[in-house]
Amino acid sequence: MSKRDLYEVLGVAKNADEKEIKKAYRRMAMKFHPDRNPDDKDAESKFKEVNEAYEVLSDSQKRQAYDQFGHAGIDGQSGFGGGGAGAGSFSDIFGDVFGDIFGGSAGGRGRSSVQRGSDLKYNLELTLEEAVRGIEKNIRVPTLVNCNTCDGSGAKKGTSPVTCTTCGGSGQVRMQQGFFAVQQTCPACSGAGKIIKDPCTSCYGRGVKEETKTLNVKIPPGVDTGDRIRLSGEGEAGRHGGPAGDLYVEVHVKRHEIFERDGANLYCEVPISFAEAALGGELEVPTLDGRVKLKIPTETQTGKLFRLRGKGVKPVRGHSVGDLMCRVVVETPVHLTARQKELLTELQESLEGKKHSPKSKGWFDGVKKFFGES
Repeated sequence: MSKRDLYEVLGVAKNADEKEIKKAYRRMAMKFHPDRNPDDKDAESKFKEVNEAYEVLSDSQKRQAYDQFGHAGIDGQSGFGGGGAGAGSFSDIFGDVFGDIFGGSAGGRGRSSVQRGSDLKYNLELTLEEAVRGIEKNIRVPTLVNCNTCDGSGAKKGTSPVTCTTCGGSGQVRMQQGFFAVQQTCPACSGAGKIIKDPCTSCYGRGVKEETKTLNVKIPPGVDTGDRIRLSGEGEAGRHGGPAGDLYVEVHVKRHEIFERDGANLYCEVPISFAEAALGGELEVPTLDGRVKLKIPTETQTGKLFRLRGKGVKPVRGHSVGDLMCRVVVETPVHLTARQKELLTELQESLEGKKHSPKSKGWFDGVKKFFGES
């Protein structure tokens, strides 16, 4: 291996991060790649040196050893110290960086046919009471499960998938694009590396079947709309022996007839009569734990908020219980008799004056000022 400083080889500072190192490697590898410099031994030597430097600096453990002990800390590791990386190693490292651009690996390593199953999402509707207190629910989920006839292989019972002759089992085929030799997914086996000649009659070669399963979900107290519960391994089955995906149960809380929730607090509107607002009184208001008394002071205005501490919700990720906020709304009486109208008229006449309607007085003064009236 070259004894030049590896950071100098890539042209980066010693405190360069992973992104900077990869960017520098791409630039240097493009410059000295043998396909761009045919029959140039000097370029080939520099390309090898660049790859060796990148293999060390892109690995956190090797980089730490190099930073601490220099070349002595990495000699003999991963093929170093014994003649360096060969041509195959050049292709492997180069493919790690450029493979995502061309859709495959440049090192000929092939794509594994083992695939993890897809994650699933289930929307679960809860009442406010269920969300606040927690509950267990049974849900039915349509999903893909391993075919029990072929044990997920996709091949007819008593047979097995055979190696793809197009790609030799690698799942990739080599394509030449300009000076790049690029690996692409094999069109014959779709990257699996194997072909099923006799498909399973139950799953038709897919290795999985559609099925509806019933699951028990434990909903913790305090969840709210948008919260998700993860059920590991309850998603779709993996392909060719791969692990199953996960199921995410997303909570949606139904609209409540009385309460609205905002984080840990609950809000509700409490209608009161004109007389109760003016004279004060005591009335019962609902909470999730039953009814409680709420004292209304005299001269209460509509929209006034009253706080009942500890009558709200304890969030699933919180420590303290919220409050219940009661907003009083003064109701205007309807369907009045003639006598009631007379009494209200008398009351209105007796209340005429500034001291009985402070908000009204201030509002009208503001209107006059807005229009420039004295």
